[in-house]
Amino acid sequence: MMIAHLLAMRSGEIISVTRGTPVSEAVALLADRRIGAVPVIDGEAVIGIMSERDVIYNLRSNGAEILGWPVERVMTAPVHTVDPDSSVLAALALMTRRRIRHLPVVRDDRMVGLISIGDLVKARMDRIEAEAQAMREYIQGV
Repeated sequence: MMIAHLLAMRSGEIISVTRGTPVSEAVALLADRRIGAVPVIDGEAVIGIMSERDVIYNLRSNGAEILGWPVERVMTAPVHTVDPDSSVLAALALMTRRRIRHLPVVRDDRMVGLISIGDLVKARMDRIEAEAQAMREYIQGV
């Protein structure tokens, strides 16, 4: 299965912030939307990603003053991305290797979506279950 297939099954806006967004606003967005990370956009290009982990590490190092900083100061950059034509397994491998939980999906230097490790694990589990069901039906002669 390809990443483009996962994105096609979704609707709604892509949540993002700009480099100058205050960390406090980005944190509120994470909490309000119940999401773990938000891509940082400059025009249409993804220049970084700010995750819960970035906030926690920076709070530990610098204290509450980071809440007034621009997101650009706490985001992870450069950001790892994936192409819509990449396979789910390739994206899972990248996430596992880099120990990350979110990947912006980019085509022609423009973000077209965002996937999480949960999205990919669910897609993989659905595929495995479908294959198992097909095998059961084949064995039972249905």
